[in-house]
This record gives sequence, C-alpha cells and structure tokens, in this order.
Amino acid sequence: MNDFQSHAPIAGLHHVTAISGPAQENLDFYTKTLKTRLIKKTVNFDAPEMYHLYYGAQAAQPGSVLTFFNQEQSRQGHAGAGAAFAFAYAVTRSELTSWQGALGGHVETRFGDDVLILRDPHGQVFEMVADDTAGDWGAFHSVTLWVADPAPTGRILTDVFGYEFKGEEHGQDGRRLRFVLPGDAPGRIVDIWCSDSITVARPGSGTIHHVAFRASDSTHQAKLRDVLIAQGQQVTEVKDRQYFKAIYFREPGGILFEIATDGPGFNYDEPMDRLGAALKLPPAHEPYRRQIEAQLPKLRN
Repeated sequence: MNDFQSHAPIAGLHHVTAISGPAQENLDFYTKTLKTRLIKKTVNFDAPEMYHLYYGAQAAQPGSVLTFFNQEQSRQGHAGAGAAFAFAYAVTRSELTSWQGALGGHVETRFGDDVLILRDPHGQVFEMVADDTAGDWGAFHSVTLWVADPAPTGRILTDVFGYEFKGEEHGQDGRRLRFVLPGDAPGRIVDIWCSDSITVARPGSGTIHHVAFRASDSTHQAKLRDVLIAQGQQVTEVKDRQYFKAIYFREPGGILFEIATDGPGFNYDEPMDRLGAALKLPPAHEPYRRQIEAQLPKLRN
C-alpha cells in the first residue's frame, strides 16, 4: 500500500489567500461589484496591524472562501514561477456573459470551457469559468499554480492529495497541465502553468500568498502531515486559526500550501446571519483590542 492509499484524498480547495492594497477598496470591489459575502472581518494573526478580510458564498462553505491580507501601503507584486497565479469562480454560461458585460475582460477557451479573465483593482488576476455544474455564486472552480518544473508539484497533487492528471494544453507562451479530484466538491481543479519565459514571482499587492486545501478534520490533517513529512516536506506544527486548524509547507515549486480543517467554521464566534458584522480577534489579541482598532482604518461595509 502506498502513502496515498493509506489516507483519504483532499476534498478540494478550502480557501485562497491573496495580498491587496487598501482595505476599503478591496471590500468595495468584492462585496459591491462582485457581490460575494463578507464572512469575516479580522486581522492577520501574525501581523495584527493589518486587516484580514474573508469573502465567500452565502453559506460561507469551504471551497468558496477568498481572503486578503489588506496592506494599506503595499508595493505592487507580480505573478511568476513559485506562486499561485489566479483563482477561478464557477459560473453558468449566462452568468459569464453577464459578468463580461459588466466588467469587461476577455474570454479564452481552456480544456473546452469558456474562461473570462479579469483583474481586481489591485491587479489580482481572477477568472470565471463556464461550468454546467456551477452551484452557489462564490464557489471556486479552480486555482492556477505557476512553477518552473511541473513534475515535483504534480507528484504532491497526485501522490498525496489524490488528484488525477487529466491532460495538458499548449498555448503561445507555455503549457497548462490539469489535475482534477474525484467527486463534485467546489475547487476540485488545479492547473499548473509552465511558461516558456521564466519570470520569478514577486510578493505584493495583486498576488496570491498561499493556497489552502481541505482536510475533513484534525485526524485527516494529521495523516496528510505524516505522509508529507515521510516524503521529505518541511511541514509546520498545527496552528489554530480560530475558524480552522492549519498546517503549512512549501511544495517543491516554491508555492506555499496550507491544509485547513473544515471546522470549527466561520460561525464559531458570530451567528451565521451576522458574519462579518464586527471585528473579530483571536483570544491572544483581545486584550489589545483598543490599540489594534486605533491603528486600523475605519471600514464602511
């Protein structure tokens, strides 16, 4: 029995975390223009002087959660090898047409599907993919990783996470490899992009910080951690992120991966119908609430 056969596969994407510029501009775009739901207003647990805003579908389910470290004075980053490049929402064909009319962008065909390619106000590439199985607005279709050599990253996806390689397409500037999980969970597709001209990613506004995958619970997460360590990956201890437990590692292509549990969930500290209404802090930061609030910009929801 190989390592993968000894544990359940990843259930899909849990969330994607990116870096933005000013929080108010980010909030306005994702809630007023894109009309996703603000599901959590908190701070970066490791740098509480900045907001950490969470958006998602109405039900705030894993596989629909997009989060931002909101930096008021952030340098502009750019995409390149060693980072995730874009995330994509699943939409119906009619929704894709409507969004293109509202936002512009351009459409290309990818693995037989129409894909609308867009950028947010701070330069982050995001996409909408016409998908007959699209569910609630805000659920992910896929994420695109950019690596120089796809083979080691692909082995993590297949041998540890349980993805299946479904083929590749060649474009003018490189090639795209597709990996798909069995089932119908949101965010069950990962593409790897390999460019003919190697550009190294530079972190900053408009770039993805990390990609988080779903573990059903702490037991599942621990098994995945054991397999990764056995394969030589440097994996962190479990970190309590209030709404989920998380472990982190850099996959061979240099991209920061997280494995997050489904629970406790985003209604851990506020009711589901009030998600995002108030600034929520982890217990360690609560004694410093007054100081933290004083240095954060005031937000208009």
